[in-house]
Amino acid sequence: MPVPLTQTTGRRKRAVARVRFVPGSGNISVNGRPFDEYFTSSVHRMEITEPLRLTEAAASYDVSATVDGGGVAGQAGALRLGIARSLLVLDPEVRPTLKSAGLLHRDDRKKESKKYGLKKARKAPQYSKR
Repeated sequence: MPVPLTQTTGRRKRAVARVRFVPGSGNISVNGRPFDEYFTSSVHRMEITEPLRLTEAAASYDVSATVDGGGVAGQAGALRLGIARSLLVLDPEVRPTLKSAGLLHRDDRKKESKKYGLKKARKAPQYSKR
């Protein structure tokens, strides 16, 4: 395997994506599987490729990613952030484009922890008057 041009990390919820860029023809592989096979939802595929479309770098690089943790939506968000960070390392000129689209911001929303005496984080047991 060729030496990667960049290696970056993206995170969202509990998901972590390690992204590597190599010169190529625009192929994306996730955990050793083709991109379309791993992310079956077209919404997730569109979300992930958004940084590549905005910077018009989709056909210039091959993207290889290792994703673990979280669910499909979290993994897609983590991969999008990792790709945006890699593009920024490769070409700092694209920073205004990525920043105005909100792609360099880590979405830090996570699941709230459960509290004792409650059924979930905020859901209380049903109140009974008698």
